[in-house]
Amino acid sequence: MDFQAGILQDGSPMESLEKQLICPICLEMFSKPVVILPCQHNLCRKCANDVFQAANPYWQSRGSLISGGRFRCPSCRHEVLLDRHGVYGLQRNLLVENIIDIYKQECSSRPLKKGEHPMCKEHEDERINIYCVTCEVPTCSMCKVFGAHKDCEVAPLETIFQGQKTELNNCISMLVAGNDRIQTIISQLEDSCQSTEENSEAAKRELCARFDALAALLEEKKSELLQRISHEQGDKTAFIQSLICQYKEQLEKSSRLVETAIQAAEETGGAAFLMNAKQLIKTIVEASKGARLEKIEQGYESMDAFSVSLDHLTEAVHALDFDLAEEDDEYFDGEEEEVGE
Repeated sequence: MDFQAGILQDGSPMESLEKQLICPICLEMFSKPVVILPCQHNLCRKCANDVFQAANPYWQSRGSLISGGRFRCPSCRHEVLLDRHGVYGLQRNLLVENIIDIYKQECSSRPLKKGEHPMCKEHEDERINIYCVTCEVPTCSMCKVFGAHKDCEVAPLETIFQGQKTELNNCISMLVAGNDRIQTIISQLEDSCQSTEENSEAAKRELCARFDALAALLEEKKSELLQRISHEQGDKTAFIQSLICQYKEQLEKSSRLVETAIQAAEETGGAAFLMNAKQLIKTIVEASKGARLEKIEQGYESMDAFSVSLDHLTEAVHALDFDLAEEDDEYFDGEEEEVGE
């Protein structure tokens, strides 16, 4: 309903008041009864019911079996929860209703001035009072009788005004319902994003735990193999050290025998030399025969038997990957189609 919103000068207190009394759905002044939402914003009851019906298509009446429903405030997107009474369960804003009544009385008491109603550009003294259906533009009676629209089909301005106003309100209701659905999808996507982050952190922790367990197993196996090498090293070095000791003892005996033989060879007296020479020679010959001590085999010091091939493990590590399920791709495609719709 038009309450001659343009009769006041721009910037006047009444104009500022009028802006506060406009419904965000129908863009008209609130019509009785005005309802107040939990977020303290106001709507016409009819507009609120249109938004509620669009957001809850299966809720039909107060006698419906459905317990209630919800919709979002078009001003602040706050979610409004309703009981089984629907919009009729919301509180009326009597203060706003009284202010509207006072504003209407003030507007009706002011005379309409020339120039405040849209005037025809071709006929400056004629008000725009009809609508050209053929050209789809508002015009004046003189344009229909003598002007550019004399051969066009026209209709009363109020009729077209009400029809397009109703159409615009329906479009607004559809937009509000569509925005509510989009907001629902956004909320679902935000929840999915948060769940994805939480699941990713859990998967990271599980992966780290598995790799830590594998690293601990490898470390344990490495310690075991190192211990076996050390044990073999100790056995071989002990045996070689025992041979070294035997050879040192033999060398010491042989060195003393050499000294004795040299002293005997320096003897100048024949009788004195011959008294010990035969026995000394026999001792040297026996010592030469008995000097064959045990030796180590060729390659005894090699530790090639303890080499380990890790090529198959290296290949297995490089081949490690996640078990990607085809269902995940199908689910993602389904979500994408839903968002597109």
